[in-house]
Amino acid sequence: MKHYAEIYKRELLEEVIPFWERHSPDTQYGGYFTCLTDKGEVYDTDKFLWLQARQVWMFSKLYQEVEPLVAWKRMAQLGADFLEKQGRDQEGNWYFSLNQKGEPLVQPYNIFSDCFAAMAFGALFQIHPEERYAEIAKCTFENILKRQENPKGKYNKAYTRTRELQNFALPMILCNLSLELEHILGEEQVEKVTGSVIELILNKFYQEESGLVLENISRNGQFIDTFEGRLLNPGHAIEAMWFIMNLGIRKKDNALVEKAEQIMYRQLENGWDEKHGGIFYFMDIKGYPPQQLEHQLKLWWVHLETLVALAKTYAYNQSPTAKMWFEKVHHYTWNHFRDKERGGEWYGYLDRQGEVSLKLKGGKWKGCFHVPRALLEVWKTLEKFG
Repeated sequence: MKHYAEIYKRELLEEVIPFWERHSPDTQYGGYFTCLTDKGEVYDTDKFLWLQARQVWMFSKLYQEVEPLVAWKRMAQLGADFLEKQGRDQEGNWYFSLNQKGEPLVQPYNIFSDCFAAMAFGALFQIHPEERYAEIAKCTFENILKRQENPKGKYNKAYTRTRELQNFALPMILCNLSLELEHILGEEQVEKVTGSVIELILNKFYQEESGLVLENISRNGQFIDTFEGRLLNPGHAIEAMWFIMNLGIRKKDNALVEKAEQIMYRQLENGWDEKHGGIFYFMDIKGYPPQQLEHQLKLWWVHLETLVALAKTYAYNQSPTAKMWFEKVHHYTWNHFRDKERGGEWYGYLDRQGEVSLKLKGGKWKGCFHVPRALLEVWKTLEKFG
């Protein structure tokens, strides 16, 4: 498996990161352009805060874990300065989007802007230890915990008293975000947060009888037989399992790692499209038609997070099953999402048959994150193997 490490390293450093370095910096107003065509042309100048923050995190990690290049630190700082100056309302909540100049466009309804802002400033603090960066990360994290029960707050359009749901995405992200911020939060708080989140994921969202992870459950942890309650998102569940594997390895809890591994395999087996290959975006646990019209699309992040989970599994136990699935998913992902003609960043959206659906490299939902993070994770995870 070691030869994969070199492949992923080369793709990260010679193709993907240079693409974002060339095309994304906004040298006039700060921050980054994320809406980029396959040629790297900017087709929209609005700035989505979770993508801005993810790119700050990415370049901070490259500086810390690959090489302390001045250019990478400057790139991280470009986004962080923009976020620090323009990103929050008066209550400290992070907007969803701004225009190019940094003027607010969409209110701070989306807690994931806050999650990735905390992650960004936590990573920046590690390479540029100014206390204000640690303070931004810590205050934002504390605000996230306060908003857990009602993440959208006053912007929540649901009539919650009839059918109050909790969504899988925030517990999933808290698994990883807590670890990312341990150098600021301390071990005790990380243990407290991750302990409750793991309990919620493995004992409420995970359904023992089917082996599948639900995307939504009732507030008291029950299955709800509706569109939302039956919804499966294989990519989310698989991503969460490598976060939990990291926590299990950190805690030296082999049983936790092995449980996460088995749950990961089940999501992958259930989500794999036997006819055309690739992993479905959304599914219904009872096999009914999902309400999402895009449910049969194949998305970049789903496959890349799966490769990370499989690489980590192989690194943990050298399982032949992990190797088999890694090679299968690797073959599909590299043959369908990678731009063989131009190189650079990868495509994000395929139809069910595996053809590129949108000729973009970045947009409102796709930025400098899942592709480079996965390439970095797989490279660093597998490089020690012969």
